[in-house]
Amino acid sequence: MTRPDRVEGPDAVLARIARSRLVVVIRSPTGADALEVGLVLLGAGVEVLEVTGTTPDACGVLAGLRREASPHVLLGVGSIRSVEEAQRAEGVGADFLVSPGSPGPLIDAMLATGRLVLPGVFTATEVMRARAAGARAMKLFPASLLGPNGLRALLGPFPDVAFVPTGGLAPDQVKGWLEAGALAVGVGGQLAPPTLHGDIDASALTVRVQEVLAELSRPAVL
Repeated sequence: MTRPDRVEGPDAVLARIARSRLVVVIRSPTGADALEVGLVLLGAGVEVLEVTGTTPDACGVLAGLRREASPHVLLGVGSIRSVEEAQRAEGVGADFLVSPGSPGPLIDAMLATGRLVLPGVFTATEVMRARAAGARAMKLFPASLLGPNGLRALLGPFPDVAFVPTGGLAPDQVKGWLEAGALAVGVGGQLAPPTLHGDIDASALTVRVQEVLAELSRPAVL
């Protein structure tokens, strides 16, 4: 059973994502794989977890993770491409909704849920359109093609936009993006494998994730 009553307002969720600085993204071939990977990530200490909507039964996965997650954990649904997907994510108590693009009708539908929304943007024009639709936090995607200097350039005219770069990023790149001005950074397959039945098992994933979290917790060297 989900707990939609515990969902916080968008500002509070955004502030918690900023404190975490890392959003781990799961994209798996089956819902069972996603749930298995997600439970290991939660056990390793991940505080912000996104299940992509392209994962089969993504909302069911989120509901399963919600039953096991500590109250302080944020769970979101990503790769949202339709109004119906946004509504399903709201129905299972997603804390935040993420889309790969930023068409106006989709942003409207996502905002109507009352959740934190992060529409996908890549250009200044897309940022302006998303702002006009009411979004103030955005997924910079695919971030690997833009680079931290591209984020710095966008922050010039848009200093009040909270950007979460995602797409093709490795854990060792997170600090560079944070230094460039990212609110937080989304890391997917280079940290969270699609399945635990390949080259990495639960123990190895736990160690890997805890190393990344420990590195992020260290203060910056001035």
